[in-house]
Amino acid sequence: MNILFTCAGRRNYLINYFKDALQGQGKIVAVDTQLSAPALVDADIAIKVPSIYEVGYLDALKEIIMQNQIRAVISLNDLELPLLSKHKSELEALGAKIIVADEEVISISFDKWRTFLFLRSNEIKAPQTYIDIEDALMKIEIGEMDFPVVLKPRWGSASIGIEFPENLRELKLAYELLKLRMKRSILSEASKGDVDHCILIQEKITGDEFGMDILNDFEGNYFGTFVRKKLAMRAGETDKAVSIIDLKFEKIGKKIASSLGHIGNLDCDVFEHHNELYVLELNPRFGGGYPFSHEAGMNTASAYIEWLHGGKNVSQFNNYISGLTFSKCDRLIPINTINN
Repeated sequence: MNILFTCAGRRNYLINYFKDALQGQGKIVAVDTQLSAPALVDADIAIKVPSIYEVGYLDALKEIIMQNQIRAVISLNDLELPLLSKHKSELEALGAKIIVADEEVISISFDKWRTFLFLRSNEIKAPQTYIDIEDALMKIEIGEMDFPVVLKPRWGSASIGIEFPENLRELKLAYELLKLRMKRSILSEASKGDVDHCILIQEKITGDEFGMDILNDFEGNYFGTFVRKKLAMRAGETDKAVSIIDLKFEKIGKKIASSLGHIGNLDCDVFEHHNELYVLELNPRFGGGYPFSHEAGMNTASAYIEWLHGGKNVSQFNNYISGLTFSKCDRLIPINTINN
């Protein structure tokens, strides 16, 4: 049961959670564009690969899958999900389960404008969102949207390029500056399909912020929703959080899962605003908040292994407890700089 993690980056915790779940019955292979990526240190096998936008990337994955008898592939990068989804059948023909949703689900999640339309069409509350700055300016002028507002890339990742203008001048300047910056960022390739509408202008929701892990099995059947209240953020990721159990989150999680039909873990950002839940984003992958779910009792890594073995007894891995508070911390790890 060898498992490949792509775009492994800094997700050491996932490498180790899956190593524990495998119980010595398989190896963890991790790849990144640099062998100095921290997560590669904890993997059993570390391999350097081209960028996901380079021509040779897909061929490199195929070779790794075949040479290492990979049973499952898990991506940790939003920008890679469309590529893996598009070539899912091609890669699975090599014998590996590609744990990524179909192209329509990935498109809805990756394109934040489509995310907004999906949420509204399923009667799930979401902040007012516009892809045309003139529409947003009109709503501000007639008093239907107030400052501050949020500017964010339509096809974004890891909180890159998010701005919070507090007046008209800031909005117009930030909008033009963000368009220029995106052309030089890692988001340029993802945004080239509609460069005139690649930035969202969104109502800024206030209130308590939550993260949800919505888990479906590999056939898209709903399993459960695991929620944490965010207590602190750092670099766009949850830094401190407390686990909670609340039926109103379970209800909205089940609705999203059944309507979207993703497979595996879906990371969501939610605000509680005036006693109503507003969903901001849908990320069909393990997010930076997953360790809080894991440490609070939902061992999704072991559930994945059970499903990969064809088993159904995953309830044994759900021992989720509310009221548990955790905080992330950094650690130093030695890096072999040879051939990096």
